[in-house]
Amino acid sequence: MVKFGLAQPVKRVEDSRLLRGAGQYTDDVPGEGALHLHVLRSPHAAATITGIDAEAARAVPGVVAIVTGADLAAEGIAPIPCMVPIKNQDGTPRAQADRPALAQGAVRHVGEPVAYIVAETAQAARDAAELVDVRYDTKPSITDLASAMSDSAPRVHDDAPANRVFDWAVGDAAKVDELFAAAAHVTKLRIVNNRIVVNSLEPRAARAEFDAASGRWTLTTNTQGGWLLKDCLAGAVFKVEPAKFRVITPDVGGGFGMKLFVYPEHVMVCHAARKLGRPVKWTSERSEAFLSDTHGRDHITIGELALDADHRITAMRVTDTANMGAYLSNFGPFIPTLAGTKVLASVYGMKAIHARVFGVFTNTVPVDAYRGAGRPESNYLVERLIDAAARELGIDRAELRRINMVPASAMPFTTAMAQTYDSGDFHKVLDHALDMIDWKGFPARRAKSAAAGKRRGIGMAYYLEATGGAPEERAEIRFTRDGHVDVYVGTQSTGQGHETAYVQLVNDRLGIDPDKIRVRQGDTDTIPQGGGTGGARSLYSEGQAIALTTATILEKGRKAAADHLEAAEADIVFQDGAFRIVGTDRAIDVITLAADLHGDQGNALDTAEIAKIEKHTFPNGCHIAEVEIDPETGVTSVLRYLVCDDVGTIVNPMIVRGQVHGGVAQGLGQALLENTAYDPESGQLVAGSLMDYALPRADDLPDIEVEFVSVPCASNPLGVKGAGEAGAVGSPPALINAVIDALAVDGIREIDMPATPERVWQAISARQAA
Repeated sequence: MVKFGLAQPVKRVEDSRLLRGAGQYTDDVPGEGALHLHVLRSPHAAATITGIDAEAARAVPGVVAIVTGADLAAEGIAPIPCMVPIKNQDGTPRAQADRPALAQGAVRHVGEPVAYIVAETAQAARDAAELVDVRYDTKPSITDLASAMSDSAPRVHDDAPANRVFDWAVGDAAKVDELFAAAAHVTKLRIVNNRIVVNSLEPRAARAEFDAASGRWTLTTNTQGGWLLKDCLAGAVFKVEPAKFRVITPDVGGGFGMKLFVYPEHVMVCHAARKLGRPVKWTSERSEAFLSDTHGRDHITIGELALDADHRITAMRVTDTANMGAYLSNFGPFIPTLAGTKVLASVYGMKAIHARVFGVFTNTVPVDAYRGAGRPESNYLVERLIDAAARELGIDRAELRRINMVPASAMPFTTAMAQTYDSGDFHKVLDHALDMIDWKGFPARRAKSAAAGKRRGIGMAYYLEATGGAPEERAEIRFTRDGHVDVYVGTQSTGQGHETAYVQLVNDRLGIDPDKIRVRQGDTDTIPQGGGTGGARSLYSEGQAIALTTATILEKGRKAAADHLEAAEADIVFQDGAFRIVGTDRAIDVITLAADLHGDQGNALDTAEIAKIEKHTFPNGCHIAEVEIDPETGVTSVLRYLVCDDVGTIVNPMIVRGQVHGGVAQGLGQALLENTAYDPESGQLVAGSLMDYALPRADDLPDIEVEFVSVPCASNPLGVKGAGEAGAVGSPPALINAVIDALAVDGIREIDMPATPERVWQAISARQAA
């Protein structure tokens, strides 16, 4: 049996409950008396709504209400705001396009909500939706990011010329120009970071109740933290005090950034519950999710590297065009700007960087954070550029990286993007990964594949992630009369294994039996504040809050133990899970002590603390992929995939490996399979179901080897760096670099994601024809 403590591969404590079917997801919440809400969505990418006739639909048995955008506007229900007030380079504000819960006179993407129908049964609501007659005057649409800013492109919003949301920049342009002018070599690439449909295992869902006596809502929904929803719905949308909203988040089946946000359906169920005086529920169908969940990525980027005569990278220049979709999601503009650009320096000692980012409207689903949120896009650019530079200079790809890496002796190191890395040994991680894959032995493996008529390639990517999120986090520990401790946390697990990690931390600090520790999350009434989960922040932020809370409990406990043991407080130490009198065998454990301290106002040891998260962390690592391509079919097989990570101090290596495995799977999907295709004429999402959109399956993945070179983080007391997003950051560039390496024999130097069999075969055929 594995010892239950820090750095141990303890099995997840939540899995027994979930595997036995005892989990409760939003759609599982008992719905006695609940009405069912169905959303009528636009079939057009761009159109004016000239009329809505719902009379026939209202006559369907069981239909209770049909509500349109005009109805919401008449009641003063405001649109969902974008929360990122970034400005253009010239200081003017960005374009404004808050997201209406229901379309207001026009629709701007396929799937935009036009009306909602509430009925006694889900089937009655669906039947009624078929009878709502919406008259549209269709307009030309633009779904192609590359041409969205052209003079001939249709405008998504009349008040956004050239469909431009913002023109933002960061860095020292003059210094970059100077370094490029002096460069011995310049490498330039245009790359596409393809759009992703998130496809969480559990679709979004929401259930709202309204208490007329108190004027208060209870919204049960699958989120990555209910506090954002509570504040936004109350303050921005319904214009009431935040205390009027309680948000409950039960078990959540995957989030990946997409479940962070306030959505139109949240507004609809809350509006309907108040209007009708009954609980109202909605659960997305998979086809709806393709058209209504925020999408991820979708960038076109031009990147340039300047190198001196010694092959040292001196500067980088970036021009990025980022698709925002038809409306601005809560954090949409933040992702390609402030989130993504801060890691452009990666692990390399560049002297200067300048990045210009254009945000662009298109007639597509809004785009926001997806696992990594801007950092995968930047890492993809940097690692593709370095491979291209090595190829152009005729030097080894690993060696070019090595000579440009910031040495461990330089830590703490401040980058050209003003980020200070507190720790890291990039050379050690790189060398360990090269040894794992037997980099020097690759030519023999390539020759073996060539003899069988296959193309074999090897690719690497050294990634650097920057965690993010709220500037503080809260933890509370309460001692209950049944002999347990309840740990209330401000983060939200969506399947990562938070409960296990937090139990390990409390067990380590207080010596309490893990079976006596219960993690409580997801209720904004019982947990007054929380930063939620996103940006790989949970362990290093909530962990710090738990550390503060347990430290205060030990301080309180030392005084209480002195009274109980009739000793001086100075003679009390906490050791091996108990308060002891120094030099004696007299002791009392925390749970036993707490049993004597219950009162009318709780337990004297109950404690809540808020940790200030003053510095974020920088997980990093090296991914290496080895692939084999069949030139007759274009099929790419991933023969081997390995990761060497530095995620700082590791609380549970099994959970970390699982997180890396999942991230790599998602990165492989983006790199090789997932193609979010829109029809350029109609604006329809062609890849609108799992029949057309290729998610990775078990046989697409090799055994993913994960090893660690841990350099403890110096900016938090736990030494942790975060691991939730790392796998998705390093995998796309490693895989595409491997594909390009395999195709080098055919004279192919570039290929964009996804490198599907069709795209690879076409590239080979085009070169052969030439």
